[in-house]
Amino acid sequence: MISPSFISPNIKITDTITIDITGMKCAGCVKAVERQIIQQQGIVSANVNLITAVALVQYESSIVQPETLAQKLTAIGFPSQVRVIDEDFENPQEKIREKRRLEQKTQQYQLISAILLLIFSSIGHLHHLGFHSLHWLSNIWFHWGLATASLLIPGREILLNGWQGLWQKKPNMNSLVGLGTTFAYVASCVALLYPSLGWECFFDEPVMLLGFIFLGRVLESRARNRAIESLEDLLSLRPQFARLVGKINSNQDQGLEIPAIQVKPEEWVRVLSGEQFPVDGIIMEGETTVDESLLTGESLPVFKRQGDKVYAGTINNGDMVILEAVNTGKNTALSQIIATVENAQTRKAPVQKMADTVSGYFTYTIISIALLVFSFWYFWGTQIWSHLLLELDTSRTILSLKLAIDVLVIACPCALGLATPTAILVGTTTGAENGLLIKGGDVLEQVKNLSSIVFDKTGTLTQGYPQLENVVTFSQHSDKEILQIASSLEISANHPLAKAILNHANKLSLDVLPMESFANQAGKGVKGKLADDWFYLGNRSWLQNNSIELDSTIILQCEQWTKEGKTVVYLGKNSDLIGLITLSDQIRPDAKSTVKTLQNMGLDVIMMSGDQPLTTQYIAEKLGIDTYYGGLTPSQKSDLIAELQKNSKNIVAMVGDGINDTPAMTTAQFSIALNQGSEIAIKTAGIVLTTGKLKDVVTAINLSKLTLRKIQQNLFWALSYNLMAIPLASGFFLPKYQILLNPATAGALMALSSIIVVTNSLLLKNSARKFLN
Repeated sequence: MISPSFISPNIKITDTITIDITGMKCAGCVKAVERQIIQQQGIVSANVNLITAVALVQYESSIVQPETLAQKLTAIGFPSQVRVIDEDFENPQEKIREKRRLEQKTQQYQLISAILLLIFSSIGHLHHLGFHSLHWLSNIWFHWGLATASLLIPGREILLNGWQGLWQKKPNMNSLVGLGTTFAYVASCVALLYPSLGWECFFDEPVMLLGFIFLGRVLESRARNRAIESLEDLLSLRPQFARLVGKINSNQDQGLEIPAIQVKPEEWVRVLSGEQFPVDGIIMEGETTVDESLLTGESLPVFKRQGDKVYAGTINNGDMVILEAVNTGKNTALSQIIATVENAQTRKAPVQKMADTVSGYFTYTIISIALLVFSFWYFWGTQIWSHLLLELDTSRTILSLKLAIDVLVIACPCALGLATPTAILVGTTTGAENGLLIKGGDVLEQVKNLSSIVFDKTGTLTQGYPQLENVVTFSQHSDKEILQIASSLEISANHPLAKAILNHANKLSLDVLPMESFANQAGKGVKGKLADDWFYLGNRSWLQNNSIELDSTIILQCEQWTKEGKTVVYLGKNSDLIGLITLSDQIRPDAKSTVKTLQNMGLDVIMMSGDQPLTTQYIAEKLGIDTYYGGLTPSQKSDLIAELQKNSKNIVAMVGDGINDTPAMTTAQFSIALNQGSEIAIKTAGIVLTTGKLKDVVTAINLSKLTLRKIQQNLFWALSYNLMAIPLASGFFLPKYQILLNPATAGALMALSSIIVVTNSLLLKNSARKFLN
């Protein structure tokens, strides 16, 4: 035990909370929220996600009160609430459904508002087409009333949020829209009250602008809902109920049906045919076949009997079984998969952090440009091109104001804010649907410079457990008889070699022989008597200890097998050797093709192992791997990764499955784990292959590259849009081509840019099909 005097008083105890946030509309909002959180004392880090409206905050528990943090966010215009994880887990589907119901109501309200605003604002432009017969609908006071009502009722939230952002020195998209609509409305009111000024009234522009804003948000929201459907589908796979039974006379107990999340470890649960397993557990009574396609992707059912493990969410295809709960609630394998997907969406790629930072300052830049545009046209532009005022039938003030408003509206940074999170959201959920858990955007971004991929041998390139490879006989006994005798001697053993022999005998339906007088010696072998004959099964020294000598030719052959990584089990009868059984950790069926594909992709494939160098060499040559290292300790594996990374341009990926691989996986820039591996390896990895198929390493790399490409496409579009839109809105083409946008058209273009970005992200699923199928 460490004495308290050795505990440093400077050690900071940190905790992590999740905060649900409403009111965020763009990347500027994200930056404002992050800035508000980070500036609080005791905050270690904060990640805010626009799509899921969630903030993941790491803080010093002795300083920060989570509820106080949420209250401060609410005070600056972002209503927030600390998420209680256990409550969220209790009924996640219902919470998401309720959220979506509220979202749908908001969508309906915004859609109706958009349609009405666009219809009535369009009426104000009918006179341009020669229609003058609508009487009072064309009256300027009607349009004043419409604009006033539009700003005070449907537009109220946008205006308040936008001006609040400006007041807090955290401007956002709503700030730009609010400035544009307010200036247009005020200028029109001045023109209406003081007609002698000769200004033009354009009450219809702010109304139409709000209409396009609402329409864009409806389409954008629907696109986002489609993007998170995969997560909702995963949540729906969680079993809801469990039938609890007592451990004594369990078959006579009718059972008590309780919520699955209330089952405790070590309690017994009955699962009927056709039902989902409610928890991860061990079968205590019965045998059945289980559909594990949910976790492994394999359509063939898996046979399970007493002592085998089953997982929550998989389906009992056979007879009724009783199992003892091991992992329940949020600790089940299925819940961990869901949690991984959720967490992945709160982890940002460095490119997204850059985009959020740019968006945060973007609003200030656009406001400055709008002021410059107004000043230029008011003081110089209308003087240089004075004929434009006559041709456009407008005044200097109105023209300058319109162009400034166009700049404010058309450059809203929505697309920039949506570029990264939508692509990551679709990429991670697409991966989860296909057995790939990508834990965050920061993982994705490492793939672009990937140069080397290092594989652990045992359990990664190989199956990780011994399998019977060959039976050799030296007597009148057939191969099946040798195996039958060996399995009868091992019937009660529980070590890996015994399991491999028994499994193979079961596959051949070999009966158990009535052995007597069992005796065994740990690490050596076992003996038993059948009729009048003694049989000995074990290693070479076990047979020699029991006076059975081996031929030198056989010894040389067995030594060669040992160099190839095979284990030899000897079977003797009385004083003679009658057979051999070789077992080996066999290479995964898809290992060679996976290695070849990665090499063709230009990656340097390396293998390392704690196994003896000769065995490592044999496996490497079988797989076509030129660089390999054997006999390594866990720390030496880590050192090897660090050595490969000395060249700063080298991005190294590590693929492993065991606890001994964890140091190397942590050292690598990013790591990949097989789901059958140890829990710590899975938690360390940036990507987890839940199907256990090694070829999914290639799929994970391809999906990561494709997702990153989508992010880059989105950012390119968002930035290119502004490079084209701002000159267009500022009147750059007005003198020569007389192209003049009105604020409503600017709003429509802004909404269209966001929709294009979200739609492009959704197309990622279609692009991924070529290598997911």
